[in-house]
Amino acid sequence: MASYNLSALLESGAAAHPERDAIVIGDTRLTYGTVNALANQVANTLVARGIKPGDKVALTSPNTPYFTIIFFGILKAGATVVPLNVLLKGREVAYHLGDSEAKAYFCFEGTADLPTGAEGYAGFQEAAGCEHFFVITADPMAASPIEGAETLFGAIGQQAPAFETVETDEEDTAVVLYTSGTTGQPKGAELRHRNLRDNALLGETSFAASAERPDTALVVLPLFHVFGLTVMQNGILAYGGTMVMLPRFDAATALQLMLREKVTFFGGVPTMYWGLLGALDDTVDVAELKRNLRAAVSGGSALPVEIHKEFEARFGVTILEGYGLSETSPVAAFSVWGEPARPGSIGKPVKGVELELITPDSWEPIAWDEDAVGEIAIRGHNVMKGYFNRPEATAAVISADGWFRTGDLARRDADGWYYIVDRTKDMIIRGGYNVYPREIEEVLLTHPAISLAAVIGVPNEVHGEEIKAYVILKPGATATEDDIIAWSKDNMANYKYPRQVAIVPSLPMTATGKILKRELS
Repeated sequence: MASYNLSALLESGAAAHPERDAIVIGDTRLTYGTVNALANQVANTLVARGIKPGDKVALTSPNTPYFTIIFFGILKAGATVVPLNVLLKGREVAYHLGDSEAKAYFCFEGTADLPTGAEGYAGFQEAAGCEHFFVITADPMAASPIEGAETLFGAIGQQAPAFETVETDEEDTAVVLYTSGTTGQPKGAELRHRNLRDNALLGETSFAASAERPDTALVVLPLFHVFGLTVMQNGILAYGGTMVMLPRFDAATALQLMLREKVTFFGGVPTMYWGLLGALDDTVDVAELKRNLRAAVSGGSALPVEIHKEFEARFGVTILEGYGLSETSPVAAFSVWGEPARPGSIGKPVKGVELELITPDSWEPIAWDEDAVGEIAIRGHNVMKGYFNRPEATAAVISADGWFRTGDLARRDADGWYYIVDRTKDMIIRGGYNVYPREIEEVLLTHPAISLAAVIGVPNEVHGEEIKAYVILKPGATATEDDIIAWSKDNMANYKYPRQVAIVPSLPMTATGKILKRELS
């Protein structure tokens, strides 16, 4: 075991280049030295309130400097961070606070359309054992908008900007990150300090991150989600880069920020790339974007091949696709830097990580061939400690020799590149045939009128399940639902093509930009 605290990512930057911008948001620019000093004040506040090493401290904040400041302040105090989704309602907040055994809770005051503060405080009042609530006001001088709640700035204003970071072991839990809870109640994945450190440092081999050439990154992925937390916050700070924060993704705004701040690195989920492509117009200097942008990465869900190809054609950058889960900190596989892109592939296992394809009902590796589909299992420095207070759930997904089973189905080519087929729970069984929604979606995106598609299975008395597609048309395109069904019949096997199609103006999405299929029916 070795002593290590993840807050070293920020502290090293503050020591090496204290005057460099760490965070940019709107017209506000915060240096490494300032962010570190504010994080020290948060740590002093927690210690003054009796928070001890190993205690859990929850945090709800959109992409603002407050997230980063509080995140590292909690770690400096030796405590464990519990990041919460900003869209949680009071009842859900109470569950997460109680389940994680949080002792304190920092919550953003919210906006007119994001009542985070009120919901957070309601949840705090229901959660037994959570003793301290701090409301984060957008204006540091503002009074608390919630009666009886202490403000972040009122609390830290009384504390010194220096703090001696609590020594932690690299095996200690740094973050408890809750899974989406698509089945049953959300579970908290315990991520060690070393899990998150080693994953943040993958940037060097994965996309040529370098402290000698620090990136300016547009941070639109929610920081409470593992992709944003590790790749866009920890990974950028690890190499001395600058985070340009955008609290809510808007494609047109994102493009203008990329131009203004000369963004060199972009990370997003597939729907964000789809949005950026749709927002390109005569007001956007695409040539300037291409000159600045060095690397682009995608994760969270499978990137459609058509979006991959169009982005490369318009932006001049090949999207590097990665793969991982909350339970794997998250990156487990990544496109190979410097090699030609293989659209549709999540790449190869990253440094220090192994991938295997196993049978869904055992831990046995499948017999390999190019068309064989198996469930991805992962072993390496990135795999979580386990689910907090859930030994049985942990034992169900982590083997005795350290393999984690993901629930994702994939195939592997002769060169060792992996290709996601689908989630085991999303697979459709129609008349005894296995149908993978992602495969159908990929074909639908080649239709000249279709911009985005989501495919699900719906109950059917004859076939067990029937295939249904929800599609968004391209601007100005015309096609009827019957047209799309007929086209699909001509382009897919009889058991695969969707018999039901719904043309919709939008698709439901999570706060992280994933299409929320469980809300489709």
